[in-house]
Amino acid sequence: MRKIGSLGEELAVSALLAEGCEIVARNWRCRHGEIDLVVKDGPYLVFVEVKTRTTDKRGTAAEAVDVRKQKKLRLLARHFVFETGLTAPAYRFDVVAISGREKSVKIIKNAF
Repeated sequence: MRKIGSLGEELAVSALLAEGCEIVARNWRCRHGEIDLVVKDGPYLVFVEVKTRTTDKRGTAAEAVDVRKQKKLRLLARHFVFETGLTAPAYRFDVVAISGREKSVKIIKNAF
């Protein structure tokens, strides 16, 4: 499972770099949890959740970022800004959904 997640994260980083984003942090942790990726996209500081699914049997990769996960990411983002001191004129939450055996990558900007 961890292997699939790591591969998904590498694919997400490649896709975000291709979009012109700058990687600020990977797997940032605090006592409340982990943020997969933090990137700069123009004026935005973007908190990115990466979800990888090989099948849709239990829902799509994007659907896995439910309300509970969104709430946690908002909390983690506040801690990130407080602990690192990094600020931006605007903030955003994106999801990178990686699906299927062919590993199709979809960046969902402003996902929530």
